[in-house]
Amino acid sequence: MLPAAHRLRARGDFTVALRRGARTGTRRLVVHWAQTDEAHPTRVGFVVSKAVGGSVVRHRTQRRLRHLAAARLAVLPPDGGLLVVRALPAAADASSAELAGDVDRALRRLGLTSR
Repeated sequence: MLPAAHRLRARGDFTVALRRGARTGTRRLVVHWAQTDEAHPTRVGFVVSKAVGGSVVRHRTQRRLRHLAAARLAVLPPDGGLLVVRALPAAADASSAELAGDVDRALRRLGLTSR
């Protein structure tokens, strides 16, 4: 589970990450990263639109992504970061291993991890 202190909830924070942050994508995901000057732990948010599927599929996809992000909190910069993971329609049919590979690839491309 993603700890409450690491959840990105405010619309303004999503906007900062999506508009001002660095971005990279894979076939199933687009990952946005913005480093801020604010004193808060790195926060992670998710965007899973109706293009991904119905509500059951969207929520399952978001739960899987949230689990993957929680497992990678230790390798992310500890302070001031905003990470937004946006699921593309192909994420609905992907296995957890495929999504994990996409998340790791995106984090490497953004220079956030060497893993």
